Amino acid sequence: MVGETPKQTREPLLPLRHEEGDLFLCDMLEAPFKDDVASMEHPIFSLSTKPDTRPRRYEHNGNILEVLPSSMGLATIHDKDVLIYAVSHLVQAINEGRPLSRTVRLRAHDLLVKTNRQTDGDGYARLKDAFTRLRGTTLRTSIKTGGEETTSIFGLVDEANIVRKTFDGRMVEAEITLSKWLFRAVAAREVLTIHPDYFRLRKPLERRLYELARKHCGQQSSWLVTLEVLQKKCGSSSTLKEFRRLIAAVIQMDGEYQHMPDYAVRWRDETQDAVMFERRDTARLGDSPSRARVHLSADAIEKARGLARGWDVYVIENDWRVWMADSGGDPPKNPDAAFLGFVKKWVAQKKAA
Repeated sequence: MVGETPKQTREPLLPLRHEEGDLFLCDMLEAPFKDDVASMEHPIFSLSTKPDTRPRRYEHNGNILEVLPSSMGLATIHDKDVLIYAVSHLVQAINEGRPLSRTVRLRAHDLLVKTNRQTDGDGYARLKDAFTRLRGTTLRTSIKTGGEETTSIFGLVDEANIVRKTFDGRMVEAEITLSKWLFRAVAAREVLTIHPDYFRLRKPLERRLYELARKHCGQQSSWLVTLEVLQKKCGSSSTLKEFRRLIAAVIQMDGEYQHMPDYAVRWRDETQDAVMFERRDTARLGDSPSRARVHLSADAIEKARGLARGWDVYVIENDWRVWMADSGGDPPKNPDAAFLGFVKKWVAQKKAA
């Protein structure tokens, strides 16, 4: 098409569409973005950019999940931005000691800005459609949240309302009522911090790969998964051959630009039958394997959570390991004590900022 930018020259990340510090943002989320672990682990959202009206069934390690679309199709991975924004608000409320409610009121403009969406008429129309797909998508599952396992049938949100509009009909404020299933997960802090550049990833598959890497790497420096299992976890309906091609494109792009947040992605070897996700700070530790292998006890991780309430302890751990690599010297003789000391300083610096 005349005037179209060649795909090979397009930047792998979407541009930052909004400058920070907009004085007109009254309800802006200040805390880090949080994603619930259950939807990071299991393929709930469609990766299609077209209406996806195919029911799906997922079974893995004893977990069963059925996702049923409405006439508008399944909720997409981009629709999930709404839930991430709402969950992040709830976690912020927990950290500030405010009462929780399944119904969250959101300012539409703030949501669009923070999730790097367009704020023109099309942006608001897409947001309205996202509410509709989230309300219409039905789940049947026995996956636990908040330690509770019940076979449940529910929508991703119980209700969505536009509570205030401008004179020309543009959405100003909306309320969404989260499902009990999702709310239990948030109340139990079954959430993980995600990188802001998640919202700049162009491809739905890249977003899904980041979620899986964030969920499965945890304290590990890497996560190795077979291509077949990865396809299942992504919820891809492609053939295995086509899925391999799609993954190969992501791997090639990440090799050239390192655009995937937090994690590098590559083939395990030339057979292309398994994919390796590796924390990017591991590469900086590569010249010092002893520091990369410093082990923290479960007790130290739990104490760190108490010292850094509201923050993702694994993000702080990443910063600590990178700091060790940059500062040089021998690994600490008492890793737990060294890490907890770092956590205290890290939190103090964040509060002072």
